[in-house]
Amino acid sequence: MKFFIDTANIEQIKEAQALGILDGVTTNPSLMAKEGITGYDNIMNHYKTICDIVEGDVSAEVIAIDFDGMVREGEALAALHPQIVIKLPVIAEGIKACKYFSDKGVKTNVTLVFSAGQALLAAKAGATYVSPFLGRLDDVSTDGLALIEEIRLIYDNYAFETQILSASIRHTMHIIECAKIGSDVMTGPLSAIKGLLNHPLTDIGLAKFLEDYKKGN
Repeated sequence: MKFFIDTANIEQIKEAQALGILDGVTTNPSLMAKEGITGYDNIMNHYKTICDIVEGDVSAEVIAIDFDGMVREGEALAALHPQIVIKLPVIAEGIKACKYFSDKGVKTNVTLVFSAGQALLAAKAGATYVSPFLGRLDDVSTDGLALIEEIRLIYDNYAFETQILSASIRHTMHIIECAKIGSDVMTGPLSAIKGLLNHPLTDIGLAKFLEDYKKGN
């Protein structure tokens, strides 16, 4: 399973990259604003900075909700760097734009997916990634992981090459469950990724090893 970090924070991206396990980055206008990055030029430059840090795909989201606007914004984003993936909302115009970019060999990430039907349409349109938001489904008392399972089954039935990018990851167990289900990618906060390292027996064992080493020296 690929590990993406969902942030616009440069220091967190660098820390995840330094771990040696980072495969890419996802971000969006809200995450940009959280870091105080506003204005077209600043946002575009920030995407380029992220691409210079990581080696994998970097999802960059369009703001437009009409086809022409999505194409215009998407082409500008794709021209920034070869690692850029155009992030499109799963609406009719977004599916059209996905097909447009897919036919041109431009990578796409269809986002805000909350149903298997939406994921099916994205795959039919040739999306590189589809992003079901499992955490947000959990927030409204719906099983987000069940959606990942449904999409996995459908994609496997028809050998779709679209990768399931499980988004809105909230905690470490989300990552584990997505891995068990067969999600191709997860994207979430650095805290959830680093949480995979934590186990009290590891801490106890390491402390014991160090204690015994000191006794013998």
